Amino acid sequence: MTHRISTPMLYQQSISTLQSRQADLSKLQQQLATGKKLLTAKDDPVGAGSAVALDRALSELGQFGANADTVRHRLGLQENALAQAGEIMGRVSERAIQANGGTLSDGDRHSIAIEVRSLRTALLDVANTPDGTGRYLFGGSRDANPPFARGPAGVAYGGDQTRRSVEVAPQIFVQDTMPGSEAFMRARTGDGRVDAGADSGNSGTGVVSGFGLIDSGAWQGDAYRISFAADGAFAVEDADGNPVAGGTHSPGEAIEFHGLRLVVDGAPAEGDAFTIGPAAPRSVFETLDGLLAALTMDPTTEAQRTAQQNALQSAMRNVATAQEHLIDVRAEGGAGLSMIEQADDLRAAHGLTIETTLSGLRDLDYAEAISRFELEMVALEAAQL
Repeated sequence: MTHRISTPMLYQQSISTLQSRQADLSKLQQQLATGKKLLTAKDDPVGAGSAVALDRALSELGQFGANADTVRHRLGLQENALAQAGEIMGRVSERAIQANGGTLSDGDRHSIAIEVRSLRTALLDVANTPDGTGRYLFGGSRDANPPFARGPAGVAYGGDQTRRSVEVAPQIFVQDTMPGSEAFMRARTGDGRVDAGADSGNSGTGVVSGFGLIDSGAWQGDAYRISFAADGAFAVEDADGNPVAGGTHSPGEAIEFHGLRLVVDGAPAEGDAFTIGPAAPRSVFETLDGLLAALTMDPTTEAQRTAQQNALQSAMRNVATAQEHLIDVRAEGGAGLSMIEQADDLRAAHGLTIETTLSGLRDLDYAEAISRFELEMVALEAAQL
């Protein structure tokens, strides 16, 4: 069977060949001009889809980086604020130790109280540090207003206990700044584990000069009361009034029971009592208020002077423990900053891998493209002839 090819058909085939060659050449010219081998999704549907997914991953890394910058800024401000708070408490500690000396007069202690009052105001300003964006560092999630305010009953906290968790790299989260309830309102008293003190109604000269935990296995976290009778006899009772231990007290001699140790100097009078038990949480501001109350006492009797000394001793210990608490909070913030730096390195590594893969999908191989371009030029010229 014979097939006849008409002249119009020959011309149409020639035109189609020329148009196809010109289209291929035009595409190569666009690729060479842009440096991209994927000009439209139809050039490589699978590769284009992979490129879109990788673009999305790069965008997420950029958002993680922005998150990290925000948290880094706030944690850096927290570091500075807590460093200032530590310096303030260090000065308060120095003045508390000085006030506890036996050579100062009531006027000297009143002068120290003036400075401590000023330091308390400075600490309140630090606790209300803004972050420069209209928010406050230590307010938790309620950080639109200053979180701390002074009232008739002392400094009150108006924020909440929420601590944001921010993703700074894939599946890596960093805690935002510490809420003020944890940073300033829950410092422990005493030595941080155990606290001891004298009853306010004591009439003798007994002063708590030392206490602590000597056997953690023997102490179950209970509180005890040591009551004194005539001739230094004492009895130790638990919180339910059950007798635990007893003996005769000698000034400066340690009373030890159930893993605890208490040292009382001086001579407690009959009916005097002391307590020892787990340290309770107390705000840093309440600790400063206790120190101020002790400094501004004007004792006239031996019992009043003993009460002041006990109050000063207790305030001195509480100030030192509060200072350590601020150091712990500062260290936790430093750990967050360190984690952000690690996340920066991880994001950089991920970003480099993604960009390398994207380059393989999108970027043009100029040597191969130029060779193809020259080949297409030759083919087009041949078709034109």
